[in-house]
Amino acid sequence: MEIDKAIRESDDRRLKTKYNNAIYVIKRALALYSIEEVAFSFNGGKDSTVLLHLLRAGYFLHRGEQSCSNGVLTDFPIRTIYFESTSVFPEINTFTYDTAKTYGLQMDIIRSDFKSGLEALLKAKPIRAIFLGVRIGDPTAVGQEQFSPSSPGWPPFMRVNPILDWSYRDVWAFLLTCKVQYCSLYDQGYTSIGSIYDTVPNALLSISSTSSKEKFKPAYLLSDGRLERAGRVKKTSTSDFTHFPAVNNGLDNVDSYRNRIFTASVIGVGDEILFGTVGDQLGPSLCRKLHSIGWLTSQTAVVRNDIDSVAEAVERCKSSSDMVFLYGGVGPLHSDVTLAGVAKAFGVRLAPDEEFEEFLRHLIGDHCTGDRNEMAQLPEGITELLHHEKLPVPLIKCHNVIVISATNAAELDKQWDCLIELTGSDGCLVTTVPYSSKRLTTNLTDVETAQPLSKLCLEFPDLYIGCFRKSRQGPLVISFEGKDPARLEAAVEALCKKFHPGAFSEVN
Repeated sequence: MEIDKAIRESDDRRLKTKYNNAIYVIKRALALYSIEEVAFSFNGGKDSTVLLHLLRAGYFLHRGEQSCSNGVLTDFPIRTIYFESTSVFPEINTFTYDTAKTYGLQMDIIRSDFKSGLEALLKAKPIRAIFLGVRIGDPTAVGQEQFSPSSPGWPPFMRVNPILDWSYRDVWAFLLTCKVQYCSLYDQGYTSIGSIYDTVPNALLSISSTSSKEKFKPAYLLSDGRLERAGRVKKTSTSDFTHFPAVNNGLDNVDSYRNRIFTASVIGVGDEILFGTVGDQLGPSLCRKLHSIGWLTSQTAVVRNDIDSVAEAVERCKSSSDMVFLYGGVGPLHSDVTLAGVAKAFGVRLAPDEEFEEFLRHLIGDHCTGDRNEMAQLPEGITELLHHEKLPVPLIKCHNVIVISATNAAELDKQWDCLIELTGSDGCLVTTVPYSSKRLTTNLTDVETAQPLSKLCLEFPDLYIGCFRKSRQGPLVISFEGKDPARLEAAVEALCKKFHPGAFSEVN
């Protein structure tokens, strides 16, 4: 069989692994279901073209060579479903029908909407499983495994996803290695094809030309698979940052965005910190950085390198704080469980992220080998990668949780500056009115100051009034924090009036 032969003769070890895994899934499905009970959803795109030829190879290997003449597949009895639409590219239609003729596909053409058309087909045919060309990163891939029952509200069938973990690179490696035909649009710069209304050639493949018509390189020359969907017209989406559970501390004039009191939680992950083996430098530094942009750190915590511990801390903080920052526990080691904990807190799984894997491949090179790159496993369906030209690897954001990969103060400074640039304008980590502060010292005893300070807190609920001593015998330091300097002055004046003149000294 020509497909199987081409892969076996290839020197691409990764492609061979992907191929073998996909064939295993196909053969397993064909063992579970009869030919009459399976179907194949074909849309003329590159992914479904790959799946078509994997199915041809898988069916050939399932039947055994004795059923085929000279190792050539003479029939392909798996029913093929094609949803024809008025918004599809003419080239896709042409390629689909030409492919059906070339390989003798038994086509079921559906011209209604996907769901109702599928319902009608499954009522008329004994189909129990459908092969799909879904890959991780596709909008419909969230929550799917290689075998996934259809979603609630849909007709019951098993979704079979043989290429779920394939990357853009894997798809083109297969098509080029096997020398099979694909839709001509891919040679015109299209890298991900949707409808005629939301798809244009990928600008990254544009060729400088003196002619009036813009030209593009073929899709397989896109060097960065992370940008596969750059030719899709993006729809405007609202920010994840849509809730503001932050306290307002009684302020009457909190009527503008910048005057809001935003809250953050800071979570460190590391047994070494809890054991006292290393000091925690990143946590306090994050608190200072948040304070400098007018944010209130409502809570900090350090948890063990344990998935459940991380998940519990994230679950507790993500609903009570505007943003949650995690540091530590990021990497390929057994103790690096931060991302798994985040995934558990949001009730999703870890799944290979092709875009992140490409970053790691460029960064680590040959050291980043194998079929499964554990460092590229990210919480599925909720992860946004924050790219910045100064960062070799993007920061990871899962809704209102940001994972910091810094391991020291210098790295944190760099990542923080990039984070402010990336998220400060969209409301995610906006710089608000900064805090003003004042400090007074006194030799009065705690007993003497306790009741007046309690009353002062009631009079000025918008301010943070705290007390501490650097030593038991040293002076009492009273700190005032707030966003309105006039309120700070009023609070200081009110406190001084409660005691004799000269009882307090202001500290610069």
